[in-house]
Amino acid sequence: MLESMTGYGSAEAVDNGVRVFVELRSVNNRFAEVSVKLPRQLLAFELEVRELVRSTFQRGKISASIQVQADQEVDFPLRVNPLKVKACRELLDDVRMAAGIDAPVSLEHVLRFSEIFETGNTVLDNTEWLWSFVKKLLQDAMHKLKEMRRKEGEELSLDFTARIAQIERTLAEISSASQGNLQAARKKLASKAELIAGQDIAYSRDRLEMELVLAADKLDITEEFTRFSSHNKFFLEELNNDESGTGRKLNFLLQEQLREANTIASKSQSAEISQKIVHVKEELEKIREQLQNIE
Repeated sequence: MLESMTGYGSAEAVDNGVRVFVELRSVNNRFAEVSVKLPRQLLAFELEVRELVRSTFQRGKISASIQVQADQEVDFPLRVNPLKVKACRELLDDVRMAAGIDAPVSLEHVLRFSEIFETGNTVLDNTEWLWSFVKKLLQDAMHKLKEMRRKEGEELSLDFTARIAQIERTLAEISSASQGNLQAARKKLASKAELIAGQDIAYSRDRLEMELVLAADKLDITEEFTRFSSHNKFFLEELNNDESGTGRKLNFLLQEQLREANTIASKSQSAEISQKIVHVKEELEKIREQLQNIE
């Protein structure tokens, strides 16, 4: 099935007092390009995030944003060391007595000593647990992004199928019209040959007949129709191909379809056929525009 390169996926959950939100956005890009925005606790896992995303998506510019937030239930990480507070207070008292100062020691004086505070570890500092939690949500978000890209790919597949069917109908009309034009061209060439034969002009009849055959052959577009129909068949088959690289294969087939359309147009000496070929090329150009969004 086709997969678009445009999509969105997100996942959010709370565990152990930690809320994590993962968001993925994907847009068109020729190759797989992944940009990552991580909180400081997970900066060491940036490469792993990139590799996870690249292992799932072959093409597209994908932006991954991961937000980590502690709920109110998480303990404040700053702690007071009572022993150091007591030691600082005694030290200040010694300084006050040595300096002969009668003013008492206040809380403001003690707070000037940063040593009385200690940083405790919280659940956010447990990076291994946090990464395991985030990784699961990242996989959920990638799954949702994949589903959205596939749904859009299904819609594009229906559009491609309808356009190929329209092209086939137009080609059938061109084929029918070309048979009459080919016969008319042959009669016209034969009439000119008879005119030459009625004049006193030296010529080789065998050579003239050969030239008539070659001229008529240049107007014959049977081979182009056969190849065009073959490309259309392979194009429709590729729409249901689950292998990667479908977008590139479809682009190649589209180039071949355009080549055949241009060849038919160059061989045509009929305004009716030329007009119908214009319609065919218009459909192919619309397909080309949509193919830029296929992985």
